[in-house]
Formats: sequence, C-alpha cells, structure tokens
Amino acid sequence: MAIIRPFRAVRPHEKVAHLVASVPYDVVNKEEAAALAVDNPISFLRVTRSEIELDKNSDAYSDQVYLKAKEIFNRIKNEAPLLQDEKAAFYVYRQIMGSHSQVGIAATFSVDDYDNDIIMKHEKTRRVKEDDRTNHIITTEAQTGAVFLTYKGVAEVNNVVNKTMESDPLYNFTSPDGIIHTLWLMPDDYYDIIKFEINKVEKLYIADGHHRAASASRAQKIMKERNVGHTGQEEYNFFLAVLFPAEQLKILPYNRIVHDIKNMGADQFKSLIKKHFDIKETENPTPPEKGIICMYLENKWYQLLPNKDVVPGEAVGDKLDVSTLQNFLLHPFLDIEDPRTDNNIDFIGGIRGTEELEKLVNSGKAAVAFSLYPVSVEDLINISNAGETMPPKSTWFEPKLRDGLVVHII
Repeated sequence: MAIIRPFRAVRPHEKVAHLVASVPYDVVNKEEAAALAVDNPISFLRVTRSEIELDKNSDAYSDQVYLKAKEIFNRIKNEAPLLQDEKAAFYVYRQIMGSHSQVGIAATFSVDDYDNDIIMKHEKTRRVKEDDRTNHIITTEAQTGAVFLTYKGVAEVNNVVNKTMESDPLYNFTSPDGIIHTLWLMPDDYYDIIKFEINKVEKLYIADGHHRAASASRAQKIMKERNVGHTGQEEYNFFLAVLFPAEQLKILPYNRIVHDIKNMGADQFKSLIKKHFDIKETENPTPPEKGIICMYLENKWYQLLPNKDVVPGEAVGDKLDVSTLQNFLLHPFLDIEDPRTDNNIDFIGGIRGTEELEKLVNSGKAAVAFSLYPVSVEDLINISNAGETMPPKSTWFEPKLRDGLVVHII
C-alpha cells in the first residue's frame, strides 16, 4: 500500500510564478545556473544552486553554500512573495512540450515507503550528491524540488485529475524553453478518493530524482534523532513528489561521447568493434528501433547491429541497448570499466539532439559519439521490480519538473 498525503505548499504569488520557477538543480552546472538566473533576483536557482551567490572559487559543498540557500529562500519568500497555503492540499501539475502532455499530482509521499521498497528505485546514488541535498534539506528545513514518480495509471485517479483541470488554474505560463506549465488546486472533496486509490497501488516508481529521494530519507533519520517527541507524522517523514501515470511519460535517450579512442584511427577502431557488431553507414543519426546503436565517427554516422557473439546476461538490465554498448564495446575495446567514474566518457541528454553529438566530435572535444534508442517505461518498471539498477545515465525524462512552484516545509 502506497501512502500519499496532501501538504501545505509554500508557493509563489501568481504574478511571479514564471519568474520563480526554475529548472532542476542537477540539470545545469554552476555557470549555466548563473546565466539562467542573471537579472532575476527571485529565480529559484538562487536557492537550489546558491553557490552562484558566492565567490566563483567557493566550495560548492561548503556549509556557507547551504546557509546562503536558507538566506536566499527567506529573502525570496518576502520579496516574491512566496506564501504558504493555509490548508494541506493536493495540486495537479500539467506540462505541455510540443505535442506531448503529462499531468501529475503534486503531493508528499512516505519516506518509510521509500525505505521499504514500496517506492521502487532503478538507479544507484552517489554519496557526494546525497550529502549535498541532505545538507540542503536540513539547513533550509525544506524540500525545494520534487521527485518524479510514476505508476500504472488508475482510471478513478485520472477522472479526478481531469475534473480538477476544468477549474481555473493557480498558474499558467510558458517557460523560456517553450514548455507550458499549469498548476491547479485540487478540490478537497476529491482527497479521500485519491488517498484510497493510491493506497491500493502496490508499487510506485522513481522515474527521476533518486538523489532527492535518498536525501529526504537521510534527512528524516537525522531529524528523527534530534526530535525526542518523534511520532512519525512530522512533515520530515514525507517527501515532495509529483506522481504521473506511466502511460503519459516520454523518455528520451541518454547518449554517450568518448573523448579518446586510445590513439586508434577510424579504420582501426571500426575493425576492432566488428568483432561484436555489424557496421554499415547510415544517413539517420538515431536508431530506428531497439537493438540498434548509431555511432558518429569522423563526420560519418554508422549503424551498429550486434552479431551472434553478443549474448546478453540473464539480468533484465543486461538486455538494454545501453548495456550492450557498455559490455560489448566500451569496456572490452576502450577499457571503460565503470562509466560512473571514468573521465573518458560523458553523457549527453537526448533533449540536446544528435546535433550536439556531431558538434562535440567535429570540434575535437570527443573522438566518437553513440546515439541510443530510448529506454521504455516498461523497461524501467521491469528492472525496478527485479531489484536491479540500470546502467548510469540510461534515461532522460522530458519535460523536467520545475523547482519553486511548490515547496514542502519540513
């Protein structure tokens, strides 16, 4: 049984919601965050990436960064302003990107459900990134960004969401990247239906935001230890997320570039990988179907089709194209054993397109690039149910949730 709970969101005045809302903290680096926030004193990036408010040489993980986040959060609450709703509520959040639309419920979810695998994971987390967001949560006393959850949609829940969208929205704006964001307050007459139907769901799945969820869990343990009167109902026992039906989600590929192919020429490299792949030139930089990988090398695109010597392992994740690339090309031929830590490989989100891969190779910043067919939501669910983890950087969800539209005070 999954627990879903309404909460009293801290959120911006409707006239400034478009100025406060920002991309997630982890999809931009410090320089990109600073550029997005320039000339906008109430951009929420100033809270989630507060190092942009400090000296450029400052340590991004110092105590000063988290104290600055708290200071800026309090300033924006006063200046924007950000106001806390009087009653706990569910919120309906719709995003439209081109012809794609996805609609979820913004709410809080049980940390215990996360710890007990009612909320399932498919990625490993890195300790340094967990430390960062845990310190951010503890110092600001807020969860400033939402975890992206999914589940197999329920008709009764979808009906409530659709009825809510018939009312006037709290916000409706287009962000600089062209995505339309609309937020509604769900009428409280529907809350019991939502809680009852979600309580019947056996599993929820983290689509994106594994570090946020893990950090909320760690923060809960710290705050529980500090609270001698702990009851289990305190806000820190729940984390902020938006829950979307799986059938609405759009996953883009997470492509790869390799900086150095060990001083091999193009012909030598192609000859080597022919041990595991049939290669042919193509005009199409994106794989036409699952099971095919595209490669960009010296101004040409190639299709790589695994040959009979490529035999995936028994694990569900071994059958992913990203695993085939890792296990039968990157590792054996380029000595990239752990892509999480190897500096010879970088990951390019599918939203940047294959043009970005070409640009990086043509400029000499990369030697070769690989374009992948996107992982499916079904793959994600199957891997999570099997208790496995995907290879790093396997999924790129788009559109991204915006930080700052609803904040959970713990």
